Amino acid sequence: MQILVDIGHPAHVHFFKNFIWEMQKRDHKVIINTVDKEVSLDLLNKYNFKYEVYGKSANGLFGYAKLLSKGDLKTYKTQKKYDIDIIVGIGNIFGAHVSKITKAKSISFTDTEHAKLINYASFPFVSCICTPDCYTKNLGKKHVLYNGYHELAYLHPDYFTPNPEVLKELGLSEDDTYIILRFVSWGASHDIGQHGIQNKMEFVKELEKYGRVLITSEAKLDPELEKYKMKISPEKLHDLLYYATLYIGEGATTASECAILGTHAIYVNTLRLGYMDEEEEKYDLVYNCTNPESMEREAFDKAINLLKDPNLRQEGKTKREKLLAEKIDVTKFMVDLVFDLVGQHN
Repeated sequence: MQILVDIGHPAHVHFFKNFIWEMQKRDHKVIINTVDKEVSLDLLNKYNFKYEVYGKSANGLFGYAKLLSKGDLKTYKTQKKYDIDIIVGIGNIFGAHVSKITKAKSISFTDTEHAKLINYASFPFVSCICTPDCYTKNLGKKHVLYNGYHELAYLHPDYFTPNPEVLKELGLSEDDTYIILRFVSWGASHDIGQHGIQNKMEFVKELEKYGRVLITSEAKLDPELEKYKMKISPEKLHDLLYYATLYIGEGATTASECAILGTHAIYVNTLRLGYMDEEEEKYDLVYNCTNPESMEREAFDKAINLLKDPNLRQEGKTKREKLLAEKIDVTKFMVDLVFDLVGQHN
């Protein structure tokens, strides 16, 4: 089988890496095309993946239109060169369009109800739309639901074992209280008109009274926040999240990663998502602060409440066991789905 994997964001590298290794182990050919966004190329290089680049990530409608034309053309050429059987991606706009005019099948994985531009551009053309079963919209006949989250494709214990060595790099131990803050760039199409933490420095100063603050940010930080920026290679972030006392951030993916790792997460963003709601209501590992009028105060009050609990870490790991027991191995699901769709078995 000839498989094309479309990478549009660093998180997509994590999502597909175990799928890629599994398919390669079964002697299928996997080709990777990627957008150059943040640390995507660093991660692909770290995992020794060969890839070709569509172009730089884009902002604004004109930028998206330009990237779309380049991506469609690049995907079409790749399909013709390698006789691709199936194109998989999160969103997977390029693959959706190319699969409509070639023999290739296509799968769009998504968990983001409000990604209207990407969903509108891909859903009508794709062969199959795959979402967690807590996704809040019915997408019709092509919609396939599974009992899991994107982040289980790489943080399921069958694939991920935390390494405490990262703590030494930052002068920390497993007993230290540290809080991870994440700021997003607000450059994605679904982020237009949304916001998260406004008074960043004030937020950091207050949290510092309870433990060490480490920041990861898509956007350039103000000079006064630079000293808090964590300096580790990107593939070690999940180890750091596992041992963290608390996560607070504007990024939903990182909040969900924390939930799966058993680290309590406070999500501060005006956008709501089905999987984030479930991780709050069913597992009590994520706390959604989405009201634009009160989100910052809500988030801070919740953070202080949690940080006062001396057993917070252990409680999180206990909740994680329940989550893992009730969810599936998402990589295995992806592999089986691809074989079913292409009509091959291995």
